[in-house]
Amino acid sequence: MKNILNFLCFFVSVFIFSQTKSVKKLPVKNPGKAAVKKAPAETKPNPDLVVIKQDLPVLIPKKKDGKFGYVNQNGKFIIQPEYHIAVFFYEDCNLLNSPNEKVRKFGTKDYATVEKDMISYRVDKTGKRVYQFKDADLGKCKFEEYKQQLYQAYIMNGFYGLIEKAKFVNPADYREFQIYPQYQYLFIMEGDDVSDPMIVVSHNDRFGVIDVHNKVVIPFEYSNIKRNFSWKLGKMFEVTKDGKNYYYVDADNKTY
Repeated sequence: MKNILNFLCFFVSVFIFSQTKSVKKLPVKNPGKAAVKKAPAETKPNPDLVVIKQDLPVLIPKKKDGKFGYVNQNGKFIIQPEYHIAVFFYEDCNLLNSPNEKVRKFGTKDYATVEKDMISYRVDKTGKRVYQFKDADLGKCKFEEYKQQLYQAYIMNGFYGLIEKAKFVNPADYREFQIYPQYQYLFIMEGDDVSDPMIVVSHNDRFGVIDVHNKVVIPFEYSNIKRNFSWKLGKMFEVTKDGKNYYYVDADNKTY
């Protein structure tokens, strides 16, 4: 019996000792450094897209030798003139609501619509054509609620003035006019602020821009100012002095 107990004690000791021995490591072939994920490279801002005036677009359509391109706020061509049509960088609601989800991103304000050889494209701020318009991709625009205009033109004795529609009652009382009729022509530009719109007017056969207080914003030195969406989209006016060559000016009458 004693011999059996001694044998059992020896067996247990050997078993415990074998479990406490360190495990021999197997050699690893071609050990390499642990892969480290690189952080995505930061997109460096384009130094040519200078911002001098915060309320103006960084790229402005400009015509040269009969074709349109885009200049920056310093007047330098960033996208060379090669297009028949070029509009401001702005949202395209037809693409934003496209049935093709892959092209919806091209409807954002990071892109502009241009046309060359009767084909319309969206270009990015480097001038790269990133999308060609297809009828099948066009969705239905979801129009915002219409902002009722506070002011409207009023003609009296052949001259244009301005009234606030909600308050105007008696045209015989000059005090009810916001601007008493004195202009050959008057047009309220489409904009986001209906309480302070820009107003294209004509005086002595020349066009300029005034505000609702009859303060001159753009002097009367142009043969025409287009009544389009340039103020709403770009806070600019499309003007001409000779009736042929149009270009943009900002609210300080600076030419681009």
